[in-house]
Amino acid sequence: MPQYYARHIFFCLNERKAGEDSCALHDAQSAFDHCKSRVKKEGLAGPGKVRVNKAGCLDRCAGGPVAVVYPEGTWYSFVDKADIDEIVDSHLKRGEVVERLVLPPDVGR
Repeated sequence: MPQYYARHIFFCLNERKAGEDSCALHDAQSAFDHCKSRVKKEGLAGPGKVRVNKAGCLDRCAGGPVAVVYPEGTWYSFVDKADIDEIVDSHLKRGEVVERLVLPPDVGR
């Protein structure tokens, strides 16, 4: 059965109270906004294509900021817009994982 979206990327935008480290403190909102804009610009948005979504805590704070791409379940950590561009161009557009940005599986909260 075909999926509604070929790929779905979720960005953790969680902000923890009392100054605890969180993705929001690492400008995750800007990365989300940039990704959403790039996906639209590249014509990748919509049913059968790519969906960019906000998420609450994804519980991998130690690697933050983080995003996860489904259906592959590939977790990424990123630093700047160039990293987001690489995820869009490689993974979301061509299905090629950006190995240098993959969050190691043992990184949690």
